[in-house]
Amino acid sequence: MMSTQRWAEQGLAFLHLLLVASFPQVEERECRQRGDAENPQLSKDGDIMLGGIFSFHSSWKERQDTFMQKPLPLQCTSLNFRGFQYAQAMLFAIDEINNSTDILPGISLGYKIYDACGSIARGVRVALALANGNGDEPAPLEESCNRPAQVQAIMGETSSSPCMAIATVIGPFYIPLISHFATCACLSDKVKYPSFLRTIPSDYYQSRALAQLVKHFGWTWVGALRTNDDYGNSGMATFTETAQKLGICLEYSLSFFRTDPPDKIKKIIDIIKTSTSKVIVAFLSHFDLDVLIHEFSRHNLTGYQWVGSESWIFDSQSAALDKHHILDGAIGLSIPKAQVSGMKEFILDVKPLNSSGNEIFTEFWETLFNCEFQPTVSSAGRQRKCTGYEDLSGVKNTFTDMSLMPIFNNVYKAVYAAAHALHSSLGCDKTCNSSVRLEPFTILQNIRKIRFNTKEGDEVYFNENGDPAAKYEIINWQPTGEGVVEFVTVGLYDTSLPADKQLNLENKTLIWARNSMQVPLSVCSEKCPPGTRKVLQKGKPDCCYDCVRCAEGEFSNMSDSVSCVRCQPELWSSEGRDACVKKEAEFLSYQEIMGALLTAASLFGTYMTAVVAFVFFRYRKTPIVKANNSELSFLLLFSLTLCFLCSLTFIGRPSEWSCMLRHTAFGITFVLCISCVLGKTIVVLMAFRSTLPGSTAMKWFGPVQQRLSVLAFTLVQVLICILWLTISPPFPFKNFKEFKDKIIFECALGSAVGFWAVLGYIGLLALFCFILAFLARKLPDNFNEAKLITFSMLIFSAVWITFIPAYVSSPGRFSVAVEIFAILASSFGLLVCIFIPKCYIILMKPEKNTKKNMIVYVELVGLACREGQSCDMSVLSLLLFALLMEKGDTDVCRLRSFVPTPELAQDGDLVIGGIFSFRTGQDYTVNMFQTIPEVRKCKNFNFREFKFAQAVIFAINEINENPEMLSTVKLGYKLYNVCGTMDILRAALALVSGLKTEISDENCTKSETVQAILGHSGSRPTIAFAPVVGSFQIPVVSHFATCACLSNRKEYPTFFRTIPSDYYQSRALAKLVKHFGWTWVGAIAVENEYGLNGITAFMQAAKEYGVCIEFSEAFSSSGPPDHLQRIIETIKKATSKVMIAFMSHREIKLLAKELFNQNLTDVQWVGSDAWITDHSLTDSEGHSVLVGSLGFTVSRAEIPGFGEHLGKLYPSQFPDSQFVKDFWEDVFDCSLNETANAQRKPCSGLESLENVDSQFTDVSELRFTNNVYKSVYAVAHALDNLLRCEEGKGPFPNGSCADSKHIQPWQVLQYLSAVNFTTPAGERIYFDSNGDSPARYELVNLQVTNKGTMEGVTVGLYDASFPKSHQFIMNNIPLVWGHGHFERVPVSICSESCLPGTHKVLQKGRPVCCYDCIRCPAGEISNVTDSIQCMKCPPEYWSNKQRDACIHKIVEFLSYNEIFGTILALFSLLGVFLTLIITLVFYCHKETPLVRANNSELSFLLLFSLTLCFLCSLTFIGRPSEWSCMLRHTAFGITFVLCISCVLGKTIVVLMAFRATLPGSNVMKWFGPVQQRLSVLAFTLIQVVICILWLTISPPFPLKNMNHYKERIILECALGSLVGFWAVLGYIGLLAILCFILAFLARKLPDNFNEAKFITFSMLIFCAVWITFIPAYVSSPGKFTVAVEIFAILASSYGLLCCIFLPKCFIILFRPELNTKKNIMGKSSNNDVQY
Repeated sequence: MMSTQRWAEQGLAFLHLLLVASFPQVEERECRQRGDAENPQLSKDGDIMLGGIFSFHSSWKERQDTFMQKPLPLQCTSLNFRGFQYAQAMLFAIDEINNSTDILPGISLGYKIYDACGSIARGVRVALALANGNGDEPAPLEESCNRPAQVQAIMGETSSSPCMAIATVIGPFYIPLISHFATCACLSDKVKYPSFLRTIPSDYYQSRALAQLVKHFGWTWVGALRTNDDYGNSGMATFTETAQKLGICLEYSLSFFRTDPPDKIKKIIDIIKTSTSKVIVAFLSHFDLDVLIHEFSRHNLTGYQWVGSESWIFDSQSAALDKHHILDGAIGLSIPKAQVSGMKEFILDVKPLNSSGNEIFTEFWETLFNCEFQPTVSSAGRQRKCTGYEDLSGVKNTFTDMSLMPIFNNVYKAVYAAAHALHSSLGCDKTCNSSVRLEPFTILQNIRKIRFNTKEGDEVYFNENGDPAAKYEIINWQPTGEGVVEFVTVGLYDTSLPADKQLNLENKTLIWARNSMQVPLSVCSEKCPPGTRKVLQKGKPDCCYDCVRCAEGEFSNMSDSVSCVRCQPELWSSEGRDACVKKEAEFLSYQEIMGALLTAASLFGTYMTAVVAFVFFRYRKTPIVKANNSELSFLLLFSLTLCFLCSLTFIGRPSEWSCMLRHTAFGITFVLCISCVLGKTIVVLMAFRSTLPGSTAMKWFGPVQQRLSVLAFTLVQVLICILWLTISPPFPFKNFKEFKDKIIFECALGSAVGFWAVLGYIGLLALFCFILAFLARKLPDNFNEAKLITFSMLIFSAVWITFIPAYVSSPGRFSVAVEIFAILASSFGLLVCIFIPKCYIILMKPEKNTKKNMIVYVELVGLACREGQSCDMSVLSLLLFALLMEKGDTDVCRLRSFVPTPELAQDGDLVIGGIFSFRTGQDYTVNMFQTIPEVRKCKNFNFREFKFAQAVIFAINEINENPEMLSTVKLGYKLYNVCGTMDILRAALALVSGLKTEISDENCTKSETVQAILGHSGSRPTIAFAPVVGSFQIPVVSHFATCACLSNRKEYPTFFRTIPSDYYQSRALAKLVKHFGWTWVGAIAVENEYGLNGITAFMQAAKEYGVCIEFSEAFSSSGPPDHLQRIIETIKKATSKVMIAFMSHREIKLLAKELFNQNLTDVQWVGSDAWITDHSLTDSEGHSVLVGSLGFTVSRAEIPGFGEHLGKLYPSQFPDSQFVKDFWEDVFDCSLNETANAQRKPCSGLESLENVDSQFTDVSELRFTNNVYKSVYAVAHALDNLLRCEEGKGPFPNGSCADSKHIQPWQVLQYLSAVNFTTPAGERIYFDSNGDSPARYELVNLQVTNKGTMEGVTVGLYDASFPKSHQFIMNNIPLVWGHGHFERVPVSICSESCLPGTHKVLQKGRPVCCYDCIRCPAGEISNVTDSIQCMKCPPEYWSNKQRDACIHKIVEFLSYNEIFGTILALFSLLGVFLTLIITLVFYCHKETPLVRANNSELSFLLLFSLTLCFLCSLTFIGRPSEWSCMLRHTAFGITFVLCISCVLGKTIVVLMAFRATLPGSNVMKWFGPVQQRLSVLAFTLIQVVICILWLTISPPFPLKNMNHYKERIILECALGSLVGFWAVLGYIGLLAILCFILAFLARKLPDNFNEAKFITFSMLIFCAVWITFIPAYVSSPGKFTVAVEIFAILASSYGLLCCIFLPKCFIILFRPELNTKKNIMGKSSNNDVQY
């Protein structure tokens, strides 16, 4: 369990005294006891003796032994009834054994029981008394010293720390020590404690059980309190380790002992008050808990959920003392309840104790019954007299409380274990062999082997560590109605069960803190909901994090997400950031207000233009319309209408057509518009030019030329647009960059050159038009519209010049709106400026619309320059007003509060400040602020800080004496001695503001501000005052503040330091490992603060550098051998070949020896500075294993003359310093005259420090003192450089220098930042941009010298100030690697590098350095080594075979180059050729009856359409483009309808012709040639309309189909609108069916005159082909779809050609005799039929 006092050092010293061996003398060979005899408090003689050590008292009187005389015996105080109960339990067991015939028959057990008083030293002393006996008479060696030990086994002690001391002492004698309550896991170490056993489980199990209990209830943020002894520290260490593995974090872990001073207890209370955790895990003894509960009650600290160890969780005494219900609802582990029949009655039978006669039991009796046997005078009348016959009935106190019966049972089992071992040793059966000589070692062996059951059925045995089986009950403190706490068992923890079943809670109601029925919540941070991610709080454990909302565009869809996942490009995070939703698509639409307004403006402009056009058309015969070139005016109005309408193409979702149309339509229409305006301008100029005599200007610019000029100007723009659309046309584009949460649908320009060429050409014409109009501005007003054109062009140019920057800078839809606005504004400008004035005259002033008013004679007038008078500008005068300030008595600066004075000071021209803490700690006071708070006094000397201050003085004196530095000024100093952050801050402000209480113009002779402040040693105080001082630009130079946070220049802009930052210290070893490419290492540390903290820092830094730790182990040189063997086995199994050893030379020697013995020599060691240069390694066994080790070491520093300076220190040098006087008195243990102290000898102050050996005078290790020395010189060099500045070469504006008489702090700061010098020792001093000095280390390699010794050879340097790639500077000395090998650098990696084409997949449950190399899947690549993931190839690319590059996918389309395409093209051309041949045949024989009889006009049209059908199939072959996609289906549709329309016309003609043969029929009148042409035109126009609608609404477009094949791109034409496509086909099919029906009806007409049969047959072929086409088209993949369509076109075309025309050609060419009128007429004689 727990320790009762921290007497480790005292106990060890006392142990040495007790173990002094008396060497035999020649004269007298005898054993003689040292010290006084110890008498047992309880004893009984027997055949075999058992010992007992219990604490009948819990404390003792403190005293200071000077060892000038013999120390007095320990005086015990504070009676402890628990100790008596344990003793009674032991007596009960012995009594029961003595009365039993089953165990040790015929043998009586005796006992000797001692009181240890809770003292470790006394416990050791009485243990030795039990081992050696108490006889103080001399005994001959041959006789007495051979007798057996006094006792065969010892029961006790209760606490862990005393047991550790006792077990250490009696271990060499192998006397069994069996404890009932010492639970420290450290006692399981059989190397240290070979004879220790216990009947209570080890804390090794309890600590883990407590951690699992805490985890079970979801408490991940807890506080921890522990007794400051081996029990508490060891138990809490195990709990902490297990808790970390389970994800539990400790907010604080505080040690406490009941004898601690009140201020420490107060600090604990303050920490708990400010904590946020609501669960406290208490590894405390009940003594310590009682003290702590009292303090909790005083401060009313309630509401905490306590989790307790077995030492107090079922202690009724603690429950009784908890009057304020602090512990209500506590939960914890206890030893399982037990009942031993008869034990309670035996314990409570106290009369035998009283009859023992020992004085301790007199005290026991008096305390138990609150009486006195011999009342004193002071107590007379207050306490009754004891009779010795008092009865315990009705007495309620700790002694009568049987709640610790499980512990009493442990004492009972311990005694029985010893008895069973004795029973076995004596060979007892019915009787025992009393002649057997009992040896403690034999008994110890037998105890380890015993296994028996008590009478209550409990099984007793010990494992190899002397521990019993671990089994605990889970106890809950549940208060009852009477205010009594009931210990309710709510569960069980059994380590013998499987891990997932060890903790078992029963279905019982649990009571929590403050009697709540709800499980308390104790977490550092609430769970992060979806939409957030965890961000660890800086400097806090992993359980403390902030739930940071996922960034825009990222989401997390589960709780406690570590990171957020970025949404896909077209998706964006929802408002809750818990899902990705589709981004809002933004484009200028008709539905929004802006789009609607622009549309309304566009339509309004169109309407106005139409109205103006109507007015002009209505009054076209009037002079004003005729005089203004009506033809160009109407063309201008038409173009303006198009300009207004083209703005509508910019509104709506961009598509391929709209993107191409909007810019090209706008460009062409605007050029048309300006061309008309330009034409009108030229007409005006030419018209007046033609009035000159002999002028023929209008001859060359008549109406035809005007039209041609407009056409030419427009065609240029059309050509530009065609080139733009051909080379790189505009296209719809999804812009993800402008807005993160939106997709901007816009039209990408394609070719920016094309866009700006279109705009530039418009601008060029507008400029040209403006110039011409400007030239014509002075023509007669009545006939001149040039002014209006000039004005309109001004508006036009202004709008478009403004448009360009607005267009470029406007985001999203606004850029479209800007363009629309520019179009509308310029269009309205032209409309209003040119036409509205004329409409006004036409409609409102008709009297001016006459020919007379319009004709004006032109007079050529000479222009004279008109001189005007210039106006002189008055010069503005600047008036300067001086603001006069009156000086009053209040114009001074006053200091607030008092002024602290420096401890050490010296005046000088320039003063350097310093802040040090010559003392540490302060008297604790609470300021009530009813009066001015006083400065708290400091206490405790800190000689190291005083030495730092002396280093400052030494350096300043050295500088003042140096003529080469600061020769014109003298340095002074002000050094403050303060402690506590507030006082340090006060001193810093004093150094900033000075010492004067008032500063005014009269007394401000020089600046009081110091040039720089040196210090402080601590990071925390420096963090406090550095930002304050930084606001005044005063440099702060620290020699010892290493916190990396101080490198933050934003918060600490003036901070510098001459010691490397912690940032570098923790990374040096990690960089060394990374430098040699070792990414897979093992880590071994010594099991103490140095090793564990060092290896932890290394592991953190290593993680940042991508180095993985395969294992991390710790052991101690004093630990059990199995720990070392475990590490050896770990190294054997490890795959890493580099080991980091953070340990001392003792541990590395043990490890090297064992490795050597087991021939494990293929390891590369990297060591810490604690052993890497230790010379004793050479003499150790197995040191050859360490040859080749690498490590860092720090060099020492020397300050010449500094030792002499310290030796010449005297109080007279600092008469005003109280500290120097106190220092002097402390060093020489004397009293100066000024502070006469009667208890000390007087001293003069002239004593010499030269012969004093102390920390202050020791100059052998000047590490940090050298940093102070360097700080002073850094400031001095900065000041020296400042004063040496030459005007014109300074660092300030215009090369200026600082004023040496008025130096500003910021100027010093400037020079200090640039300081760069070398010390006499050769060390270069400078500061980086963060104010840090460089981190420098030596790299040492252990190599074997010629003498056979192992020596550290400096093979390199580590300098963090160099670039990362050059921080390691290796010497030209060859390195020796592990075990003396000279080969290449060892390789230590978990997995080989993954080649390009593969990616790393982490191995489950292993670090990130361990992975498998998996080949990239198809379509993905990796082109670098060790790729984490494979990159998906862009949609148009596919991975190559090696998966290390993306190559273009095979593009598949029906091309002319492949056989399939060539064959289809040949068939198409063959069809064209055949059709042309037939056409030629028909044309050559057009006068023959056969041709004439077959309606030659329709035949030729049919042949023409068939030619087009054959040719249109060629549009399906080749790479699809926008034009080909639109052309192929529309051309096919129209040509086929034209073809079938002709066939339908021929069919109808045949029917009508024979219908006309009927008497009185005039049907041919209604279906003559004109009607035939109109029918074909009508049928075809319907298809044209369908195609136009299709192309307008949703035209076909080229599509890269990547869905059908992953590795290929199918280039095809998407249909755009399926309705359009099937409407085209459907209309063709409808006509074909109609034609088929009519031909079918005419099938029985006379054969000679009937081609209906051939038409029917051709239509049958046509329908069959296209009916077959539909499923084949739908199901055919890729280019075969196109081939099917071509085949259908060719098949149907060939069908028509062959069926209708080939029979006729056969007759014409091969049967000319049938091509006669007679044969054609056959039997018909009707000559009236016209063909």
